[in-house]
Amino acid sequence: MRKKLLSVVLATAMLATMVTGCGGGSDSTSGTDSSSNTDSAVSETDKKDDSSSAGDTSDGGEITLKIFSNLPDRNNGQGLVEQMIIDEYMEENPNVKIEVEALDEEAYKTKFKAYSMEGMPDVVSIWGQPSFLDEVLDAGVLAELNESDYADYGFLDGSLEGFKKDGKLYGLPRNTDVAVFYYNQKIFDDNGWSVPETYDDLIALAGPIKDAGLIPVAMDGGDGWPMAVYLSDLMFKITGDYHQIALDALAKGDFSDPAFTEATQLMKDAADAGLFQNGYDSQDYGTAMNLFTNGQAAMFYMGSWETSMATNEDIPEEVRTNIRVFTMPVVKDGKASATDIEAWNGGGYAVSANSEVKDEAIKFLNYMYQPEKLSKYGWEKGVGMSAQDQSDYMTGDETELQKQIVDIVSNATKVSGTTINDLGPAVFKTTIESQIQGVSNGTISIEDFLSGIGESVGQ
Repeated sequence: MRKKLLSVVLATAMLATMVTGCGGGSDSTSGTDSSSNTDSAVSETDKKDDSSSAGDTSDGGEITLKIFSNLPDRNNGQGLVEQMIIDEYMEENPNVKIEVEALDEEAYKTKFKAYSMEGMPDVVSIWGQPSFLDEVLDAGVLAELNESDYADYGFLDGSLEGFKKDGKLYGLPRNTDVAVFYYNQKIFDDNGWSVPETYDDLIALAGPIKDAGLIPVAMDGGDGWPMAVYLSDLMFKITGDYHQIALDALAKGDFSDPAFTEATQLMKDAADAGLFQNGYDSQDYGTAMNLFTNGQAAMFYMGSWETSMATNEDIPEEVRTNIRVFTMPVVKDGKASATDIEAWNGGGYAVSANSEVKDEAIKFLNYMYQPEKLSKYGWEKGVGMSAQDQSDYMTGDETELQKQIVDIVSNATKVSGTTINDLGPAVFKTTIESQIQGVSNGTISIEDFLSGIGESVGQ
């Protein structure tokens, strides 16, 4: 009964209220850095076979399939799941050699732009959000997929919408993402701290946590998008539904609505109170995550895709077994409740329109998305929630962190949908993510920040 209930909740309460599907400002990336894998990750099977061909598989000839991924850590989390499926595909299709180039998110997006002009690899990571996908589709670099092929793949209602244009499907979503605060329960218990119920409570924790010699919240401020998600999270708590407000602002190039000012001020209040670590505005994903997983920070603001921290043996046992989670607390006089959550559909995959092995690339994509592959393995490895129904894979032996994420989603009364930074064109996303550090640390005024992102829309 629990499985059936969760399936219904995921398909209705979670996603039916979303305006569009999205890869989110958070984007589904592996936060654990693995420098030995940042350029490529090729399996042992690849190394044994150096032959390649650009034909199709109908004659059983050798084929090389190139995959470009934003998951550089191939030993943990989603990168591990992706590599497992790649290895299985090559084992089942011995004439296919798969080469993987895997970069962290910012490097990935930079190189993706270069590939879009020079020629794309066969299968690529994408995000189903206007800021990323609109220009990509206008450039015609992605192949159309046959939506009917996925009728029995268990995709949640609405999860494919962000990957469509003019009713045509160009990609498949990987995740259902939720913005959360991870926290170390042992640290909280040892110090008598309680999970904050209001935003004021959260900010009030900054003092006691710093007095204990710890960082309150590890924040990836250097990349820009996590803070933009944080801003969206606050907007959602203030308004209860920011999409129309944001879309109107984008259409007019005018972000003077009081909700934007209030949300930006609340974010700045957190920075002013020392809620984030020193230097947060220039530190990246890996740095922020390491501060938390090494026990130096009591909390870490990120997406639900990092649920695999609870099973990552590279993280000290005392930390990984005590990681718990809560969502953005309610804001005073805000319209959203504690169970209204910032959530969206995460990044996914697509096939290059100009791939010389397009049939094989689509065959691999369809293989990857078989429910017993990507969705099942992801659940078993504790990497968060899929864009496909995973209720059949619940065993009761999940980590406490995984169970908490399920409860957050199953108890959700409303979800936000696409984050604000990803609702507009690429130039808007770039502007908001490059200026948000300045407004949070006070080097840019709130008025100048809001007028600046408004002006970017008209560029």
